[in-house]
Amino acid sequence: MANIAIIIGSPNGGSRLYGLTEFAGERLAEAGFTLEWIAATDLPAEDLLQADFGSPAIKRIIASVEEADAVIIASPVFKAAYSGALKTILDVIPQKGLQGKVVLPLFIGGTIAHFLAVDYALKPVVAALGGTHILGGVFAVDEWVTRREGGGFELTELLQERLDVAINELIAVLTQDTRIGRGDREERTI
Repeated sequence: MANIAIIIGSPNGGSRLYGLTEFAGERLAEAGFTLEWIAATDLPAEDLLQADFGSPAIKRIIASVEEADAVIIASPVFKAAYSGALKTILDVIPQKGLQGKVVLPLFIGGTIAHFLAVDYALKPVVAALGGTHILGGVFAVDEWVTRREGGGFELTELLQERLDVAINELIAVLTQDTRIGRGDREERTI
C-alpha cells in the first residue's frame, strides 16, 4: 500500500482542523495506507523558523515527504491564507519535493468566504514544489466541527460526506498509481 504524509499546519494542538485530519487518517488507515503525521505543534519552532536542515525534525519532514506517494496538506485559514506554521513546514521541503505526489488539501476557516485560500494561496506554492496532481480537497467552516467534552471532535454529516468523497478520490488515484509503479508514475503527466 501507499505511504501518505499528513502535514498539519495548525499552531494550536486543539484546533478543529484536527477533526478533519483525524477523520481522514482513520479512513485511510482502515483502507490499509501507511500514515506519517507531521504536525507543526510537534516540531521545534526554532528549527523551522531558521530552516535548520541539520535538525533531526527537519530531516524527518523531508524524508517523510520524499517517501510519501501522497501528501495531505491541512491548515486553518487566517487572513485569507494558510497558517504561518504551515508555511514554515513547506519552506523546508526541497524545491521539487512534491513532484510525482498526489496532494489533498484540507482547510478550515471561520467563514466560507475564505474557501478560495486553497486556490489562491496554497496551489501556487504546491506548484512551486513540483506538485502537479492537486485534488480538489475540502474546505470546512469552524461551525461544522465541534469539540466533544471527553475529547475528540464531532463533524456534521455533510462534512463527513465531503471528506469521504475526497478521501475516496485520493484512494482511487493511489490505487491506480500503485499498480502502475512509482517510477512510471513520476514520468507521466498528471
